[in-house]
Amino acid sequence: MKSNFFRGAVALGALALIPATTAALADGEASSYKALDEFMDVFQKVRSDYVEKVDDEKLIKGAIDGMLASLDPHSSFLDARDFQNLRTQTEGSYGGLGLSVTQEDGAVKVIAPTQDTPAWRAGIKAGDYITHLDGQLIYGGTLDEAVDKMRGQPGTQIKLTIVRTGRDKPIELTLTREIIQIKPVKWEVKDGIGVINIVSFSANTGADVRQAIRSIDKSLGRKPTGYILDLRSNPGGLLDEAVSVSDAFLERGEIVSQRGRQKGDVERYYAKPGDDAKGLPMIVLVDAGSASASEIVAGALQDQHRALVMGERSFGKGSVQTMLPLSNTTALKLTTARYYTPSGRSVQEGGIEPDVKVPQLSDPDYKNRPKFRESDLRRHLINEIKTDNGALEQDGKDDPRFTASAEELKKKGIEDFQLDYALKTLSRLAAKPGAAVAQAQPAPARKPATR
Repeated sequence: MKSNFFRGAVALGALALIPATTAALADGEASSYKALDEFMDVFQKVRSDYVEKVDDEKLIKGAIDGMLASLDPHSSFLDARDFQNLRTQTEGSYGGLGLSVTQEDGAVKVIAPTQDTPAWRAGIKAGDYITHLDGQLIYGGTLDEAVDKMRGQPGTQIKLTIVRTGRDKPIELTLTREIIQIKPVKWEVKDGIGVINIVSFSANTGADVRQAIRSIDKSLGRKPTGYILDLRSNPGGLLDEAVSVSDAFLERGEIVSQRGRQKGDVERYYAKPGDDAKGLPMIVLVDAGSASASEIVAGALQDQHRALVMGERSFGKGSVQTMLPLSNTTALKLTTARYYTPSGRSVQEGGIEPDVKVPQLSDPDYKNRPKFRESDLRRHLINEIKTDNGALEQDGKDDPRFTASAEELKKKGIEDFQLDYALKTLSRLAAKPGAAVAQAQPAPARKPATR
């Protein structure tokens, strides 16, 4: 009897909650409708009273852009033009300078120059501000307008005015536009070591990396001493290609997991049997421009004890953006998940901390030029899993081993100090029997992460 009464009380308690829950939902809907009414009031006032006639489509797009911009730096609305730009970035080629840029407080800021492009050869750095194009101030304009001006017919010239922290005067550069062929993977052999440089994670990057490994073997007539995977200034790209690249160097184990809004919304990606590099020693080079897909690869190879990560702390973009089609020509690029390395680390904000910190001494401005990372972006996602990533680490600036100036290195014929240091380190590691980085190992058991 007591048991029946108890069950009845529970049922009544549950029923008693229904009106309250319904009322809460009703209150939420009422609040939303009130906000939409306010939006329509503003919309109508702008249409009727603004000093100039404004196109309705422009107003609505501005409202959508503002809504998404209030979420995080990576969610956005893509119209037909943006669709074409995205296709160009992942598949095609264009006439331009080879720059990835963003907008900060009305100013155009460089994320990273693409290697072997006019911008890269001119010495433009991540964190530089572009203030003028052909002598015209671009501050306060839209990012699309600035990008349109920098792109153009190959062979034509454009003058850029650059402001760089640590420089007393603006830098004036005249660049010649080129066809920017997006070749995601390049390779070469240095001192018997295969160097694979991934510029971006676009279509077929994983297959291109595997082909690069085969080409290196063929050029040497044997396996190399080891491999250096250069991910510096790589802004990222497709998640599937990051998984494919990681898989090329792993025999087994988890590569990355992504976790969405709900607790059970977890997807994991694993390596398939077969290490294309045959377990040879590896070093992965990263810097402050290594973001997103680059960090997935570096984190997987680091956690799986497959490679030594060297360079500077990476950018720290640990979120996944999903393309949600709205029509045949428009889509929503929305942040839908965070990704985690095999050991459960989130690189959001903190980035990938290298095993060996090596500053780029070949850059004469490296001491004064601030690093531009995810944590510097407004409304960036907060890392909910607190780590000791060392957000204030100094990227090796005070290490007594790294005191040479760019001029001194140039006299010795060293144009790229980080790569030179990696080559020498890998040669020493390969000479040691049973070097730790030579054997692929599964990651340690991962403790449950606190969301």
